[in-house]
Amino acid sequence: MSGFKDLFSGHAALYSQYRPQYPAQLFEWVSGLVQRHSLVWDCATGNGQAATGLAAHFDNVVATDASDKQIAAAAQHPGVDYRVATAHESGLADHSADLVTVAQAIHWFELDAFYAEVKRVLHTGGVLAIWGYGDPVIDSVRLDRIVHDYNRGTIEDYWMPERQIILDGYTTIPFPFREVEPPSMTLQCRWTLAELAGYMRTWSATANYAAKHGGDPVAPVEAALAEHWGPVECRRLIQWPLHIRAGYH
Repeated sequence: MSGFKDLFSGHAALYSQYRPQYPAQLFEWVSGLVQRHSLVWDCATGNGQAATGLAAHFDNVVATDASDKQIAAAAQHPGVDYRVATAHESGLADHSADLVTVAQAIHWFELDAFYAEVKRVLHTGGVLAIWGYGDPVIDSVRLDRIVHDYNRGTIEDYWMPERQIILDGYTTIPFPFREVEPPSMTLQCRWTLAELAGYMRTWSATANYAAKHGGDPVAPVEAALAEHWGPVECRRLIQWPLHIRAGYH
């Protein structure tokens, strides 16, 4: 699969377990952009969290990922057809999709090839919707600083350069579709410390750091957070800015 950067297969099970869920408002909005709700292609589905949310609004969801390990670990749902395929070779018929979605992944794509595939697969009036989220913000200044120092300090040099695309809110990439203005949304979770630490272990920079230095770089961060977290069962509010772009074919 030419050009595929496989950064997540090595921890597909963690990715499936510890990634935050998208708000129902997001799926209601993107599904409301199209008149037909026959087929949606969720490209680079990862653990399937977007695909399963879309299944409530579409008759058929085809969810593809270039990683067979991600597909194997994805959340099973009767309305989702998981397939191993790249972003530029979906295997879908011409003009068959009402909506194409990409959640937290388009910054890894070869955009020209992907956009060509989207325009082939979408029928006239179909929509491409992409979204992703930035750095987490925790409901305690002290806790937030500990995570920030790890993210932007310890592992900063181990992030891939494509990460900047999502930190810029996808505003720096071309988007050759008739764009619509999205509503403002925030992704929110109430997590225990164990869940936050599990999420941090899914970061590609965490994996890159561990590959070079060995060990678990999140462990000392988890210990530092534990000093100020509160009871082990305490759930903290964590929020991420949600960046959305959508447009008609």
